[in-house]
Amino acid sequence: MSPCILLKTVLERAVMELSLILLKQVVIMLILVGIGAICYKVKLISKEGNKSLTNLILYVANPMLIITSYQQDFSYYLLKGLGITFVLSAAGFGIFGLFARIFIRKGSDAVIERLNATYSNCGFMGIPLALALFGTEGVFYVTAVNTAFNIIIWTFGVYSVTKDKSFISVKKIVTNPTIIATILGFVLFALRIKIPEIIFTPCNYLSSVVTPLAMVVAGVTIAQNNILKAFLSARIYIVCALKLIIVPALLAVLFAFVPDINNTAVTTALMCLSCPSATIATMFAIRFNKSSGYSAQIFGVTTILSVISLPLIIGLYTAVNSLF
Repeated sequence: MSPCILLKTVLERAVMELSLILLKQVVIMLILVGIGAICYKVKLISKEGNKSLTNLILYVANPMLIITSYQQDFSYYLLKGLGITFVLSAAGFGIFGLFARIFIRKGSDAVIERLNATYSNCGFMGIPLALALFGTEGVFYVTAVNTAFNIIIWTFGVYSVTKDKSFISVKKIVTNPTIIATILGFVLFALRIKIPEIIFTPCNYLSSVVTPLAMVVAGVTIAQNNILKAFLSARIYIVCALKLIIVPALLAVLFAFVPDINNTAVTTALMCLSCPSATIATMFAIRFNKSSGYSAQIFGVTTILSVISLPLIIGLYTAVNSLF
């Protein structure tokens, strides 16, 4: 088989495999979003109730998810992969932020647009995708992406929304439940300490509600707005282009030149960075009284379009990586 035919076969298989996995996952998430929208329409969940659910996810369930994700058997191979994923993810979010700052400069909702263009749904969408593609090893590497994500979004992300430097004080960073969970989870992993089952089980129960509740929250918020109108907004397509195509394509090429130490870790980092806009961006908009409806519209549009963009980005990475 010639190199060209082999490359084409590899590319087609990568695109098809991820397309099917992603399509299934997005459909599941869209169903959950739809349930949230219905709950709002029939008045089962109010705007105030949605804020309470948001706080529950941000400050209780999400920290539990982080801690339980670090409960892996220690190995230096995993530790090295964790380090690679963390560095690539931190650099990736930095590049996203730079492009968002350059190309989204004006407008009353520019802050929300930059937030959605920079941060990805790396936890809620990345974990099930990584599990389907790479098993528990992939999920473990997603924790490194989430570590970089949480540190950056709870510092620079919060400041970009509030413009209040007090939110990035050392005290607030250290006492933030998400940061505490990240540090605790890594320490337990590094010291090879397993959480007793009687404690791990309730933590695991709480962590399992993060994805469905986050989608329900997004659905309630979307239901308060006209999602069809979002597809007619030119500014949303600028955010989509940056979040789903331009920056991910650049990262796909750059990551292909990373030394072949752990391809699973590199692919996981790229996949998570290329996911649609973060659900937490809408949660932040709700929490800090910004344009949460507009943020939810961006989330909805990028999630739908990611069915096409994500397989193409991973396919591009696979093709370029095969050449070098």
